[in-house]
Amino acid sequence: MNDFIDNSEDFNEDFAAQPADTTHLMHIVALAGEYCAVLADAPSMEKENFVAAMLRLLPSLYLEFGSTEPQGNDPSFFLTQYLEEDDYMSVSRGIAALLGEDDSYLETIEEDMKYSDTPIGASVSEGLTDIYQDLFNFITEVRESEGLQLAEAYDACHENFVMYWSATLCSVLRPLNNIRYGK
Repeated sequence: MNDFIDNSEDFNEDFAAQPADTTHLMHIVALAGEYCAVLADAPSMEKENFVAAMLRLLPSLYLEFGSTEPQGNDPSFFLTQYLEEDDYMSVSRGIAALLGEDDSYLETIEEDMKYSDTPIGASVSEGLTDIYQDLFNFITEVRESEGLQLAEAYDACHENFVMYWSATLCSVLRPLNNIRYGK
């Protein structure tokens, strides 16, 4: 679980003297690391503990990415794709197995819905893993650059949040909420 969070003294000391913005971005890195760790550990978790963790982490991620503006760095910077497809599939399958029949839900807030009366089937595990992929690439970029690409990596991840995974995050909250409080 701690593989996603670098607790080495050198890494943390480098950021201890940084401005508040950097400290806040490091908080976001830690939050992203916790999210990735929970998803990677999903196969060994109890379903209710996993769902509770997601219902705590997803709103926190939305709040942090939604309220922390891009840092204004190089707009041509893109996150390196560190997550291999096999790893993506392994994480997704682990979550799907844990959630069982609760992994599938009907998505009604989809652009294509305005042309159809039929809801679109979606998967909680796929949605969570899509978010995982971007956050994994974000925290790995920060770690691999020893923090030197922190602002650039945040900006790229923030752009992906706005363009792609913020809506996914909102969509998966509903079925997760139903697992915990519904039925």
